[in-house]
Amino acid sequence: MAVKTLSDLLAEGVSGRGVLVRSDFNVPLNDDRQITDPGRIIASLPTLKALSDAGAKLVVTAHLGRPKGEPDPKFSLAPVARDLGERLGRHVQLAGDVVGSDALARAEGLTDGDILLLENIRFDPRETSKDDAERESLARALVELVGDDGAFVSDGFGVVHRKQASVFDVAKLLPHYAGTLVAAEVKVLEQLTESTERPYAVVLGGSKVSDKLAVIENLATKADSLIIGGGMCFTFLAAQGLSVGSSLLEEGMVDTCRKLLDTYADVLHLPVDIVVAEKFAADSPPETVSCDAIPDDKMGLDIGPESVKRFAALLSNAKTVFWNGPMGVFEFPAFSAGTKGVAEAIIAATGKGGFSVVGGGDSAAAVRQLGLPDDGFSHISTGGGASLEYLEGKTLPGISVLES
Repeated sequence: MAVKTLSDLLAEGVSGRGVLVRSDFNVPLNDDRQITDPGRIIASLPTLKALSDAGAKLVVTAHLGRPKGEPDPKFSLAPVARDLGERLGRHVQLAGDVVGSDALARAEGLTDGDILLLENIRFDPRETSKDDAERESLARALVELVGDDGAFVSDGFGVVHRKQASVFDVAKLLPHYAGTLVAAEVKVLEQLTESTERPYAVVLGGSKVSDKLAVIENLATKADSLIIGGGMCFTFLAAQGLSVGSSLLEEGMVDTCRKLLDTYADVLHLPVDIVVAEKFAADSPPETVSCDAIPDDKMGLDIGPESVKRFAALLSNAKTVFWNGPMGVFEFPAFSAGTKGVAEAIIAATGKGGFSVVGGGDSAAAVRQLGLPDDGFSHISTGGGASLEYLEGKTLPGISVLES
């Protein structure tokens, strides 16, 4: 991609210049508003540290959760500002608003190397507006915070598939650069799509076929094996005429799954056994049954040990692996063995020289929660939705705008 990067910007010089950085700080919080997985904050550090050390006056913008276009203390970036400051070893100011009087006053007072984090960008309804003029007005207000000689660094890979003011519109108003994280993510995805070493295995989980349909159709023509687990496997099992009890089922997708199974019979691989329970609860007693023997009054919450064995055999000789979506409800220990077993098989393939990519979201969370080593994989993406859309062959607005 013909995109200027952070190193280009640093070579041009940033000392004393205002630099607007779009980061991805959409981290999970517990009920006490403590960050439970700081992965995205850690991934943002190299770009922020390099700019701060080079004397830029940093204005950082990001979102957290899904506020309704107005301030909501539940979604404040205060926990992020604290965590970021500790990791960078310097004070990170948090503005009391997005582009209001407090943000303006603080931005004007920045000295070289200072970092100002704006409050949650989605507190402003213009960020996600479908109206170009509304988004542009917010983008202009963001530019005002860094001044006319400012620059924009896009480093929130988790949002580059969104046409939003702080991702897309602002890049049209300032000299723009890809941050370390975005550049690294795109490089990995280019490797996955353009110079894939075979055998190429894709592992897809998660709850809905409808969310992954486009990526299944796209990758089924490219991959040597496409392994299906998670909640969406039950719609495929139903398409084979099997009863899935009270498991998650997308009735409207059964015909689609049947056609996929007919078309890509030699590529698609489904579980052969399932761990079922009476209800969706951590303490519901698990029972392993064959796929064709799921009781009517029970639901599948994980793939079984025989499926793990078969999937691990498929993965053992893979030279390239893309994994997106857990195999079961990994948050419940009794139903986490499927995800852990498949993840360990991917780590083993990586150890033998394979190239493995974990496609963000729940898969990345599972790696950390199950105590698996991050460095067991070649790359853990920070953007689940963005990486899926890239692999579907879609244009990502936040990337294409950087190419202009």
